[in-house]
Amino acid sequence: MTVEGELLWTPRPAFAEASNIARFQRWLRRERGLDLPDYDALWRWSVSEIEAFWGAVWDYFDVQSSTPYHAVLSERRMRGAKWFEGSRLNYAEHLLRHEAEAPERIALHHLSELRPLARMSVAELGGQVRRLATALRELGIGPGDRVVSYLPNIAETAIAMMATMAVGAVWSSAAPEFGVQTVVDRFAQIEPKLLFAADGYRFGGKDFSRTAEVRRIAEALPSLQTVVWLPYLDAGAAAPVAQARSWASLLDRPAVAREAFRYERVPYDHPLWVLFSSGTTGLPKAIVHSHVGALLEHLKLTHFHFGLGPDSAMFFYSTTGWVMWNLVLSSLLTGGAAVLYDGSPAHPQPDLLWKLAADTGTTFFGASPTFIQMMEKAGLRPGERFDLSKLDAIMVGGSPSTPETFAWLYDCVKRDLWVTSQSGGTEIASGFVGASPTLPVYAGEIQRRMLGMDVHAWSDDGEEMVDEVGELVVTRPFPSAPLYFWNDTDGRRYQEAYFDVFHGPDGEDVWRHGDFIKINARGGCYIYGRSDSTLNRYGVRIGTAEIYRAVEQVEGIADSLIVCCEQSGGRFYMPLFVRLKDGAVLDETMIRAINARLRQDCSPRHVPDEILVVPQIPYTLTGKKMEVPVRKLLMGWPLEKAASRDAMMNPAAIEPFVALAGRLAATR
Repeated sequence: MTVEGELLWTPRPAFAEASNIARFQRWLRRERGLDLPDYDALWRWSVSEIEAFWGAVWDYFDVQSSTPYHAVLSERRMRGAKWFEGSRLNYAEHLLRHEAEAPERIALHHLSELRPLARMSVAELGGQVRRLATALRELGIGPGDRVVSYLPNIAETAIAMMATMAVGAVWSSAAPEFGVQTVVDRFAQIEPKLLFAADGYRFGGKDFSRTAEVRRIAEALPSLQTVVWLPYLDAGAAAPVAQARSWASLLDRPAVAREAFRYERVPYDHPLWVLFSSGTTGLPKAIVHSHVGALLEHLKLTHFHFGLGPDSAMFFYSTTGWVMWNLVLSSLLTGGAAVLYDGSPAHPQPDLLWKLAADTGTTFFGASPTFIQMMEKAGLRPGERFDLSKLDAIMVGGSPSTPETFAWLYDCVKRDLWVTSQSGGTEIASGFVGASPTLPVYAGEIQRRMLGMDVHAWSDDGEEMVDEVGELVVTRPFPSAPLYFWNDTDGRRYQEAYFDVFHGPDGEDVWRHGDFIKINARGGCYIYGRSDSTLNRYGVRIGTAEIYRAVEQVEGIADSLIVCCEQSGGRFYMPLFVRLKDGAVLDETMIRAINARLRQDCSPRHVPDEILVVPQIPYTLTGKKMEVPVRKLLMGWPLEKAASRDAMMNPAAIEPFVALAGRLAATR
């Protein structure tokens, strides 16, 4: 058994010295006279001298702006911070800026269940973006207009996003597996002018038509003037709305030369996109980021924490409804390639994504811990079957990782591998804690706090904690904080989401993210899940991830979910739900084994009040266990307020929890 914190990998000196972080350190020494010999010194400088750090990022990456900025940060405050005020730039222009220097370099590898693997050069990508952007301008789409997408993870979606940004319009995306109400709940908030939509998609070998859904979505959005129709599932599919224009007709125009095309360089505080929270309850938060904030953050993230460059290819299994899709495309900022895949990660064979990595020369591979657990349980050893010689790094993200996840990657994929666990959120379109290629990897541990992110673990009283679990807070501003929430005119919803709990010594805003974190003495980090899903039993905080790690080592357990419900009189009800492997039975022997494992590996407080078998564990579409919605159901919330079926990977999985909630309500 791998022990938490066990040393698993140390970077070769040549690997560390060739990294973008090491290059940046040498540049700072040469250009700024700063001797920052290691990552920790660099991080301390980046969060204490935030204006100097972000100004250095701007200069180091030669950000292109039509006008000079007045100041890196006009005022050190979290809400309403003005970053690079006076600048005018365009995010899409920077995604495609490498076209001039290397037009034939691959920009996109793309595969789906409907299409074979194909490649697109940066010149081809840029040419299609310019043609579509020109068509959008002819349709009256310009700065500030909202353009939305109901497309799968294919090349056309990337082209549509870049063309939208290129003309200064505001992008937003929903995955086609989302149901109508989930999409309308998002898009109606921002009143889009144009919708890109496909007729359907294929997943796991099964076709899913979305023609009727597109019609209903369009009917529910009175602001729409145009629907751009992409027959993807069926080449002959007719558009379901009268105002539709075909994708092919918009691209059927003469090439637009790179030198002749004008990117709309917008002010520093102009909206880039609207991202939405998961939407398991109520209307999702409509989170707005700026061109300059996302650009500076993603230049830092992709180069320093992902380690990408011109010879890189980045893959992360995602849908177009998750921020990770945006981050995959941000890899183009480095001159490298993005790898897109649309379909089941395990069809027609369970190691499909590893074959994709080999076929595309992927250097940076990303997936959720759930995916890695699937690989382990299937007994796969991808490193023995595929040529993964170009693979340098694997990022495990989306939920907390266990030491066993790390160990499997080293045992079954590659020994010399930079395994990273990173954590952030849709709210910042990036990460708070992540990786450095100059540091060793310890089992289950996130290497460090990211550059420019002044992250700490605080107690409920606002005291710094080391080697203890506390609230994840950020005490200094950072560029990719939301500009605002759409339609939150007085800023109250934004305030309540992040700034109502903690304040600095002078009353200044402190960002509370809603995750529990532990930062050890050497700076390594552990995420313990959301604050609102972390178990609080008699005043003791228990991370759900540590329970899953213990329980899922018991023979016969395939998956699990645990919640803790407060009851009257200070009592608690903490049920553990398990999905069993084929042939396994939850008998007294297994119950004793589960409880003994929890006592041994965790503590007596981790032992549940009851263990119940369910056919499936409910997950969101982004692969997260639905702990909070289940807890709300068991606390008496109606299903329609506790969870959105359209946001679930497996909607039928919620039914046993609804039934249990009814039984509990009858006994109250």
